[in-house]
Amino acid sequence: METIDARLVNPAQAHQVIQEAWQLTKAMLIAGHRMKLVLKAETRSDAQNRLLHAMLSEISKQVEWAGAKRDTDTWKRLLTAAWLRTRGEQVELLPAIDGHGIDVVFRRTSQLTRAECAELSEFVMAWAADHGVVPQAGKQWEDYQ
Repeated sequence: METIDARLVNPAQAHQVIQEAWQLTKAMLIAGHRMKLVLKAETRSDAQNRLLHAMLSEISKQVEWAGAKRDTDTWKRLLTAAWLRTRGEQVELLPAIDGHGIDVVFRRTSQLTRAECAELSEFVMAWAADHGVVPQAGKQWEDYQ
């Protein structure tokens, strides 16, 4: 069975892709196959991901939290959870499945849309500035994109 995976960037191009998808879909349905259609906003770009991780790396090198330096994954969790709360989204605290403590469950950054990732990056940049974090010598945050 064929799959169509297309990035829609403007109305004319999207119309063309959708027409082609309809031709395939129509033939498959007539042949008795069931189809699934999924349209969703595009997730973060590679450049956005590089910028976010560069900022997290600098934060992990320059800031102590709760008496210790934290790795980039920990900073990603802390800052993403804080950002979600500023947006009014809930971070869940659940009993650990092994019965020892609690776990925090929230959205994964890999599933953020481009707009959401841009918003998170701005939040992290502002937090970093408020806490004296600066990019590597001679660089600006935008240089990481």
